[in-house]
Amino acid sequence: MAQLPSGILGPVSGSVGTIVGSSWKDTNYIRSKSSRPKGKPTPLQLDNQYKFSAVINFVSAMTDLLDQTFTNYATGMTPSNAAFSYNFENAITGTSPDYSIDYPKALVSRGKLLNASGVAATVTNKVLHFTWTDNSGLGKAAPTDKAVLVAYCKNYNLTIYSVGAVLRSAKAGVLDVSNFVGFTVETWIAFLNADGSMASNSIYTGELMVS
Repeated sequence: MAQLPSGILGPVSGSVGTIVGSSWKDTNYIRSKSSRPKGKPTPLQLDNQYKFSAVINFVSAMTDLLDQTFTNYATGMTPSNAAFSYNFENAITGTSPDYSIDYPKALVSRGKLLNASGVAATVTNKVLHFTWTDNSGLGKAAPTDKAVLVAYCKNYNLTIYSVGAVLRSAKAGVLDVSNFVGFTVETWIAFLNADGSMASNSIYTGELMVS
């Protein structure tokens, strides 16, 4: 039986259900177990592999962030596993073999804390500017909640984010995206409560060209 000490994004050796883990040249990888010994994958298996690849690329670009923002749904699994599961089920678009992430439907944070209202993002001089309305006092929203500002660049498969650089009460925050000049970024905003024990669902704030 395989072990997954670091979750689906960590090293795996052996098999778990229909997943087989191994390594080659110090690189750990996982694949679907074929139901046809020494045969070609079925169309359904190939289809799932294409979807799997699209989501794993996305999730692997922000595992450190997800370790903070998906903890509320990580029962029996790592936060990254929880993020993978949600986005695999809810945020894939396209047709086989050309699947990609449906960014407006994707979550980079998930939880029951209330997000802010009136959220927006713009870019000026290589800096993302996020704005929102402070709705402290509604539900469990508090002025001390930490803003989570996120920018993902598909071209580099990299994520830049900040957690707690500003609070909900600030109603605005910035994120330096100078490393992504000339490319588009997908953006989200979310919040964590003061001790990080509760997260909000992220809100997609659009695709922006960095210039």
